[in-house]
Amino acid sequence: MDSHDLMGLRDDVYRRSLKTAFDRIELAVGSKCADVGAGGGDIAIELAHWVGDIGRVYAIDIDPKRRNEVAEKAAQFTQVIAITQAAEELALPEPVDLAFCRFLLLGVEDPAQAVAGMARIIKPGGWLVAQEPVTSSGRVGHHPLRVDTEAIKHPDIGLDLVRLMQGAGLEVVDTWAEAPCGFGGSDVVSYLEQMTEAKVDKGDTVLLPPLLCAVAKKPS
Repeated sequence: MDSHDLMGLRDDVYRRSLKTAFDRIELAVGSKCADVGAGGGDIAIELAHWVGDIGRVYAIDIDPKRRNEVAEKAAQFTQVIAITQAAEELALPEPVDLAFCRFLLLGVEDPAQAVAGMARIIKPGGWLVAQEPVTSSGRVGHHPLRVDTEAIKHPDIGLDLVRLMQGAGLEVVDTWAEAPCGFGGSDVVSYLEQMTEAKVDKGDTVLLPPLLCAVAKKPS
């Protein structure tokens, strides 16, 4: 399909890596997708634009409040179906062409089980795209980012994506990383302050944790 500009994610500091991934797998109109760990639903809605009215997007989150938030935000998109499920226990009424997750595996108890669950719902020849951080590489100036260890169980899970995907029987076809950088009043600094309550001095350069993206295919 024609290249999609992800305008709905223009405030998403990691959006370029996402566009690269979707272009890489040639996500098409009519595709069926699962956004696992959908959160506020922004990516699910972007997927809805991408697959069109004849496609389907399952927006999946373990938190019922998040599920309701997605359902409300995506009310005008009949192709978006919001579901409350744990990543480790996925069950959909049909196989999907794409399973996607971002900032999911760093917080689950068993990342291998979650990846296996996503692999299970993908149809043969379908794709898993995962974007997970290497948190220890983030910096504010020369200082490492502080991590909320209660919420983040696997802070550098991005480095394990290839192993996890291969362990689930998937063929990894591409990996890359992107680390947004900014200073002063940039979107990157605002994102960091919003997500971590960190205070950044005007002279500090912020390097967000690299987001490692891995693209894997389920054998036909």
